Formats: sequence, C-alpha cells, structure tokens
Amino acid sequence: MLNTSPALEFKSSTFFAPILILYTHDMVAIEQTLQEKINLAPEFFRDSPLIIDLRELNKLNQDLDFVQITQLLRRIGFFPVGIRGGNEQQNKQARTLSIPIDTVREQGNPITIGEAQKQEAVPEVTTAKESISPIAAPPQSPVAATLITQPIRSGQRIYASGDLIILSQVSAGAEIMAEGNIHVYNTLRGRALAGVHGNTAARIFCFDLQAELISIAGDYKTSEDLNKQTYKNPVQIYLQNHALIIKEIA
Repeated sequence: MLNTSPALEFKSSTFFAPILILYTHDMVAIEQTLQEKINLAPEFFRDSPLIIDLRELNKLNQDLDFVQITQLLRRIGFFPVGIRGGNEQQNKQARTLSIPIDTVREQGNPITIGEAQKQEAVPEVTTAKESISPIAAPPQSPVAATLITQPIRSGQRIYASGDLIILSQVSAGAEIMAEGNIHVYNTLRGRALAGVHGNTAARIFCFDLQAELISIAGDYKTSEDLNKQTYKNPVQIYLQNHALIIKEIA
C-alpha cells in the first residue's frame, strides 16, 4: 500500500532565546558573573539557548576568541544558537562551529519597506491645477490576545505574540511568555516573561504571585527577590528605570 503521508513539514514559529551582551573579554569575569546569574534562577537558565551579542565588546576594541567563549558557555550548560555583531574573524569561527550569524538584527536602525520606498521615491511635482497627496498607509491590525482557560502544568511553555490571558493557575516549572502583557487570574508560579521583544511598557497582572521568575523586557527578579507579603493578593508588575515594581491592586 502506497504511503502518502509527507516526510516532513515546515511551520512558522516564534523562537525565544536570551541575548548575552558581552562588555569584557575577561573569561574569568564572564564565567563568574554567569554563575551568579544561574544561581539566582537555575531552572530558568538550565539548557537555555543563547544568542551571543559582541557589538559592545567590539566597539571597545576588545578582541574575543569566539571558540573560547562558546566552549565556556557550553561547559556551564548554555547552548549558543547565534552570534550578533561579530567581526570577520569571529563570524568565521562561528561558521566553523555551525552557529548562525544574525546579520539582519546587526543593523542599528533597520529600514522598513515603507521607509525604504519613501527614501527612493521621486520628488513630488505639483501644478496650479492639481496637487499630489501622499497615500496614507493602511492601519495595522492589532494582534489578538491569546486566551487560555486550562491550567499550565509543569514543563509546559506558552508563547503569545500579543497579550496572554490565563484564567487558571500556572504551576511551578511552567513558563509563560508574551510580547505584550500577561494576565493570570489565578496563582502564578513558574516563570512569566512579558514584553519579550523589548516592550518596556508591558505589564504582568496576577491574583497571587508565587513565581520562580518574573521578567519584563529582559529585566527580571527571581523568587528570592519577591516580597512574600504579595502572596494571595492581586498585584501588577511594571518596569520603571530598569527596575521591576510590584504593586498591589487595590
């Protein structure tokens, strides 16, 4: 009997990986600082993919052996999956290690298609009889919120491209991520990361904060940093001057 099932398929997906920005080529200092971060949230960093950002390091003209830093990261449990801002030698080393080069995001101010068209357009010519008005761009549709009514169990990972609304509890060991706000109308354990693409205006709302880790736009706190007085009380979490503020909702 002929098997008509496909051998494989591709699906688009949003992949989240922390970005490690290096400011020194001192391997001892890098390893020590990483171990301190890992000790604060071991479950969050365990077997984590990582993009290595060398732009700031190279601005300071501090040369770094990419093979050496990759070996260090793998030894302590990270999995480098990309390099950003590397020089020619570092990019060559990355290719040897089969690590992709993030060339698109290396550009400081990427130009959107609309901006590129505007820059290349021929200057407008007006006459006494008529004037040419610019064509307004169609408004972008807002991203719909993701609604989940079932409990998020340990080991589950949920990602939302807009806001994430959860009506049940989030268990310890679970991870929820959203590009927008996160609303948990129950107990929030596990890890919650809002504004994962750098949205500093994102917020986290929950009825009972018992999380292992909370993060907004890359700034985070672990369970050791959380005030236990917030337990059993509805709170909101927002970012202010790179500090996470936890405030009870009256």
